[in-house]
Amino acid sequence: MPPFVAPHSIVRRIWGNGDTILFIFAGAAAEFALNKAVDWLYFTGRLPTDPMGRLFSTVAYARTIVFSEEAAAHRAIDAMAHIHSAVEAQRGTRIPDWAYRDVLYLLIDYSMRAHEILEHPLTPPEKEEVFTVFHRVGSRMGVKDLPATFPEWEDDRQAHLNRNLARSPYTDDLFRQYRKHLGPLRYFLLGEAQRLVVPGRVAELLDYRRDSLIRPLLGSYKWSRRFRLDGLLKSLILPSAYKNEIRSLDVAPGHRMP
Repeated sequence: MPPFVAPHSIVRRIWGNGDTILFIFAGAAAEFALNKAVDWLYFTGRLPTDPMGRLFSTVAYARTIVFSEEAAAHRAIDAMAHIHSAVEAQRGTRIPDWAYRDVLYLLIDYSMRAHEILEHPLTPPEKEEVFTVFHRVGSRMGVKDLPATFPEWEDDRQAHLNRNLARSPYTDDLFRQYRKHLGPLRYFLLGEAQRLVVPGRVAELLDYRRDSLIRPLLGSYKWSRRFRLDGLLKSLILPSAYKNEIRSLDVAPGHRMP
């Protein structure tokens, strides 16, 4: 059975890198809080009551998809679709199609942004590869009206940012939950990471200054990975209750999930 994603794909390098995943999470945490469909996260209660658990749950699903054989990846995608269908049945209404696209789009966007912050700019074929992998995920889930090409996605991503984001009481409450679960220092680091990775529209709605205080530290952080000190830094950024999950954030590019 072939793998869902080629063993040496840029997508495996992105999602097998714990540093990159932290930035993906930081960006997603900001954008989720602004999404006009954020009330769905409050209906399930997952993100506001356990934001870190939500992070590692998302990572687990992404890893299963990215690092599995095709059949196992399809089962994981189908399981996600089933979970969402169950929530819709419980609430008695459907999650808007645009909200599904929003989540898919932010995974594509932050995958690329995070990698470029920590590693190097992606080539056009690498960007196409990221888009193609997540397009396959969305198609398998039955997400409607997906753009067919990367340039079409770029245009639709900007349209979604302009149309589907707004600051609301949910936004402020979610950020209070982030602070509660992370503590003041880690919450500060989250905000500075978000300033590095989010698009301009997200920064504007959150009243973020465009530069981050941690930008000068990125070089030192990259240096620390050569000497395997980045695990210590991850422990400083993430709560100690998740030590095992923190250790599992990095995955070898050729690895397959069992």
